[in-house]
Amino acid sequence: MSYKDPGLQDRLASAAKAKQAALEKLKARPPVDVSAVAERLAAREAKEAAASEKRAAQIAERTRLAEEKAEQKRLAAEEEAAKIKPELSEAEKKANRDARYAARKQRKR
Repeated sequence: MSYKDPGLQDRLASAAKAKQAALEKLKARPPVDVSAVAERLAAREAKEAAASEKRAAQIAERTRLAEEKAEQKRLAAEEEAAKIKPELSEAEKKANRDARYAARKQRKR
């Protein structure tokens, strides 16, 4: 075989070397520090809790603003109704006056 086309033995040997190198690299890693992992996890959870609280505060603020807007619309509608009510009472007065007039006409006949 040529150097460009390695044989089976060469391929097996290079695979074994690669496996051994990976195993040594894995063994060379420092052991996992459980306390550091716990600290990172706690920090992440605290950050997520703060973000959750912030979202809840934003939702509460939007709800408050929506309620204020609804209250303002309700008050505006009540003011409009109060303005219309005297007009309605004028119309009612006219209707009553017309009814009395028609009744008086009926009695005279």
